[in-house]
Amino acid sequence: MTSLTVTVKGQITLKRDLLQHLGIKPGERIEFDKLPGGELRLRGARPTGTIDSFIGRHAGKMKQPLTVEEMNQIAASGWAGDV
Repeated sequence: MTSLTVTVKGQITLKRDLLQHLGIKPGERIEFDKLPGGELRLRGARPTGTIDSFIGRHAGKMKQPLTVEEMNQIAASGWAGDV
């Protein structure tokens, strides 16, 4: 079992191997569920995207329109967290 030290500010730092086990990358969020008996369950928050962020990310960067296949590839990589 891994133990962590709580700082004066009430913070902890998760070790790299724990973050990798959760599938968490820098900048991503972690969700916590409070369980009975003072226990917590944590998991990586799955990224959610919006059409606004999709359009905004690519606005003005393309000189010619994207094909449907290119749009599908971009959307799939965004939902998979690859961007």
